[in-house]
Amino acid sequence: MSEKLTKIEIIIKSSKFEELKEALNAIGITGMTVTQVVGCGMQKGKTEFYRGTEYKIDLLPKVKIEIVVSAVPVEEVIKVTKEIVGSNDEIGSGKIFIYELSNVIRLRTGEEGAAALK
Repeated sequence: MSEKLTKIEIIIKSSKFEELKEALNAIGITGMTVTQVVGCGMQKGKTEFYRGTEYKIDLLPKVKIEIVVSAVPVEEVIKVTKEIVGSNDEIGSGKIFIYELSNVIRLRTGEEGAAALK
């Protein structure tokens, strides 16, 4: 296994997911794991009113996209994500986390490394 494997986690607002998914597909990302998550960062939630009563919502809904790349450059994924999601100055737009992986194994065939991603 000589090709470098990188896991990228992208956490964004749900409203940007479809647009980002299409852009990632356009640059060759063929697989992803998507999870509905909740969290807070600098904005520490928000306050809403329901039937005249104030409610503080500490954890906001987000989407976490996990992808593993070897052939598609990490920089390209970051660039596309910034173009789609980072186009506004809103607090809570999201984060990108990048991890180096030691291996990936496809359970069905036993293939390892970049071959397991194809």
